[in-house]
Amino acid sequence: MQDTTKPLMILIAGPYRSGTNDDPAKMQANVDAMEQYALPLFRAGHIPVLGEWFALPLVTLAGSKQVGDAAFTEIFHPIAERLLNRCDAVLRVGGASAGADEMVRLGAANGLKIFHRLEDVPNCATND
Repeated sequence: MQDTTKPLMILIAGPYRSGTNDDPAKMQANVDAMEQYALPLFRAGHIPVLGEWFALPLVTLAGSKQVGDAAFTEIFHPIAERLLNRCDAVLRVGGASAGADEMVRLGAANGLKIFHRLEDVPNCATND
């Protein structure tokens, strides 16, 4: 039987700066942790996205010299909020994060599906 579930564009929201003391290696580890969810979502027929995939190149182009400076602040969360307006759902992963919790809050306020476990995303229960 053919699957008729509509592919969802799903924002993967998790900690980026939280708990890192702005250590670049720890922030990259947080991105890596979020990216672990991207392939299973893709294989389940969805379109996974991370705000960091859009924000970090733009932050660099804007001339940011350190996390939290004016160029970073201008782009980092605003691009995720704009991206969220194009998404169908949010998958909240990882530990404490005010930014990720804000994406969940905004997504819910805009009627998006909110998932807290990969298994709850359509078609993901049978994917590795």
